[in-house]
Amino acid sequence: MIDHTLASTAPRQAAVLFILVTVLLDMLSFGIIIPVLPKLVEEFLSGDTAQAAVLYGLMGTAWAFMQFFCSPIQGALSDRFGRRPVVLLSNFGLGLDYIVMALAPNVAWLVVGRVISGMASSSFSTAGAYIADVTPPEQRAAAFGKIGMVFGLGFIFGPALGGWLGAIDPRVPFWGAAALSLMNACYGFFVLPESLPPDKRMPFRWARANPVGSLVLLRSHHELFGLATVAFFGYLAHAVLPSVSVLYMGYRYGWGPASVGLMMAGVGVAAMIVQGGLIRPITARFGERRTLLLGLSCGAIGFSVYGIAPEGWIFCLGIPVMAFWGLAGPANQSLMTRHISSSEQGQLQGAIASINGMTGMIGPTLFTQTFAFFIRPNSPLSPQPSTLSTSLDLPGAPFLLASFMLLSAAVIAWRTTKAGGS
Repeated sequence: MIDHTLASTAPRQAAVLFILVTVLLDMLSFGIIIPVLPKLVEEFLSGDTAQAAVLYGLMGTAWAFMQFFCSPIQGALSDRFGRRPVVLLSNFGLGLDYIVMALAPNVAWLVVGRVISGMASSSFSTAGAYIADVTPPEQRAAAFGKIGMVFGLGFIFGPALGGWLGAIDPRVPFWGAAALSLMNACYGFFVLPESLPPDKRMPFRWARANPVGSLVLLRSHHELFGLATVAFFGYLAHAVLPSVSVLYMGYRYGWGPASVGLMMAGVGVAAMIVQGGLIRPITARFGERRTLLLGLSCGAIGFSVYGIAPEGWIFCLGIPVMAFWGLAGPANQSLMTRHISSSEQGQLQGAIASINGMTGMIGPTLFTQTFAFFIRPNSPLSPQPSTLSTSLDLPGAPFLLASFMLLSAAVIAWRTTKAGGS
């Protein structure tokens, strides 16, 4: 006798594996260029580091803006034509874009390349919709956690591979990224099945596909809007890590590149353990609501430790606590998917990606300016030798601000989901 439960579960697990491999290859190709892109910009600007930093920051903002604008379009297209063609076109477009950047004769080509990259990499929203298509509601938190785990893998191994390739030539990592993206497109073409049946698709409408229109979906249900606000604060708080961590560690602890790299690897490993192995049993034991609140609370505590730690070893004590913040995102995303139909999952994931893109435009400036304000000599809270103690110097202020954001998110999550209690 055939066990129909096992028969239906096997294809579903295979489909999740396919999309995880797709996301992993995407993140590897993205991470490979991280160590060399700023240096290549600096090289085109004749070694002017200050000008290169300004331009590189503007490129990051342009990338985030394209994410904000294009993610809902790709999500709506995937609701209309299916997830598979959108993922494949995105991977193919990224591959061609990295080739353009590898051949760039001047900095203008790199800027155009980053804009195109922001457009094409918006397929992460489609990957989230794919997971929602093939995973039962009670298992979505664990599946979204696996996406977070492969994100971490990509960010750990991608920059390491990029640094090794960049030692050969600054343009070699771009060729490596192009190869991975095109290989990803080929993999998806031959292996990735479609997850959205034709009878569950929705007509494409620009009113739903533009960023403002996609965000309207989040107001369709009180709890959905509250959870979207939680996601906004979470993404915004996360922006502190890439924005000021390296500067903060060097300023406060005197850490060099090797120490910072080792610490970041530790952060990545801890996050993968939580997101890859602990989300499922914790969610099964406590439910999505309490898992979300636990994750946000741990994140707030972890950021507080980062912000007040007077010594590097105390900062490191916050890493395992912070890792449990990884419980919050998948639990929140899973709760959000419960309030919409299967034909709107792409639009939802596009709206979530737009929120992420919005915070990507706000966060770097907010946190770097906060850091600068609290360490500059003329800051009202900076130590003045004649009157103030050095204890008023607050280089950890950006992390304390991020901690406050997560505490606010926890309060919103608690009030929003109180009625459901799941």
